[in-house]
Amino acid sequence: MSRARIARWLIVIPMAALALATVYPLVFTANVASKTRHEYVLDRFSAAESLRWDNFEAAWSSAGMARYFLNSVVVVAAAVALLLLVGSMAGFALSQLRFRGSRALFLGCLAALFIPFQVIMVPLARTMGQTGLIDTYPGLVLAYTAQFLPFTVFLMTSYYTGIPAEIIDAARIDGNSVYGVYRRIMLPLGRPALLSVGILNALFCWNDVLIALLVMPSAEHRTLMVGVTSLRGQYSADIPTFAAGVLIAALPVLLLYLFFQRQITAGVTVGSTKG
Repeated sequence: MSRARIARWLIVIPMAALALATVYPLVFTANVASKTRHEYVLDRFSAAESLRWDNFEAAWSSAGMARYFLNSVVVVAAAVALLLLVGSMAGFALSQLRFRGSRALFLGCLAALFIPFQVIMVPLARTMGQTGLIDTYPGLVLAYTAQFLPFTVFLMTSYYTGIPAEIIDAARIDGNSVYGVYRRIMLPLGRPALLSVGILNALFCWNDVLIALLVMPSAEHRTLMVGVTSLRGQYSADIPTFAAGVLIAALPVLLLYLFFQRQITAGVTVGSTKG
């Protein structure tokens, strides 16, 4: 066997093992969700006899997953829209507009990436409690924006730094204001990075449990991931229903990644190499 083939197998085998380790939990959960409680108790690892939708219906309606799903969609959509708006404006300003303190401001955003949320969760909870934002949709949207804005600003600044300054100067000579340059030039040119950071922020917000649990304590305003964690205690004796709830929560994220994986990779790559 040639050295090239040996080197290829040394790469393929670990990657195949990693892929199997990633896919197997999803397949196992889908198999458990298709079982009855009796089938699960008898043998949790055997294949389900047939595809059953009863567990999904119970998780969606009886367990309140429909309400949690709607809460997550509303909060994530609003948070991502606000993140893209503020992040793209800040990225344009920090990369193309020269003003005093811009470098220090960018370094501050970069430093904020290294601060774990657990460090600021107590001050955040106190501040939001004093301003009446606890257990409100705007409160959770602002919390997500504050948490993920440094990443958004960093990526957009890195991407916009690679745009030649001559384009900006030409647009200003044509009579565009700063806002006009941002709207007519920077937004269209920044679509790859905007798509990438928007999808990544959507994944971050959708999968979050800690921030949503801190800001939204009531059962009515729970997000989907917090609702899934509550199912574990509510349906501790009905694991197939709990597994169905887990699949309902994971399916939107999985579909989003499958449909936009190329855009995610391309956007992150372009933004990093141009910066």
